[in-house]
Amino acid sequence: MKKIQPIIDILSEWSGKIFAWCVLLLTLIVCFDVIMRYLMNNQTQWGFDVAYILYGTMFMMAGAYTLSRGGHVRADMVYRTLSAKTQAWFDLVLYFLFFLPGIVALVYAGLKFAGNSIANLEVSSVTSSGVPIYPFKVVIPIAGLLLLLQGLSEINRCVICIKTGIWPPRPDDVAEDDVEDLQATIKNVGKSGGN
Repeated sequence: MKKIQPIIDILSEWSGKIFAWCVLLLTLIVCFDVIMRYLMNNQTQWGFDVAYILYGTMFMMAGAYTLSRGGHVRADMVYRTLSAKTQAWFDLVLYFLFFLPGIVALVYAGLKFAGNSIANLEVSSVTSSGVPIYPFKVVIPIAGLLLLLQGLSEINRCVICIKTGIWPPRPDDVAEDDVEDLQATIKNVGKSGGN
């Protein structure tokens, strides 16, 4: 699993980065729809459907990326005070009790849901535009599968931490500065600016 973990992390990273572009498309479509509605007095029939499809796609496809970065919300007031090994045991148990069964159910149900949608060539019933939504429903099992793979990678991280007592490093996209480091930098800039 040690050799596969970086591949899964890269897959999660690239799926997150690729689908992050949905934000730009979503912004353009919403702006176009608003301009058409309020300035041209000619509302689009497809704008709302495409906007919620893009938003849903972006939201679902960000799950694996967010998990790979440790970015999901957790109630960690007590968790932070635990040792790394205890945190890893805690995470490992929760992955097996809740995460794996839930994600496997999501993939299984998502495959059936998408299959029925494709078989019926389902279109949106929200507006009269007839925007096809079966491609959107195919995203559900794909996002679930990516999340399942990243979950297996996270389980491997837990096992490594249990053995070594140290969490393996996560891939980083953005470096964060602690508040103290930022305050020290500001003070240093202020001192050098006065000289």
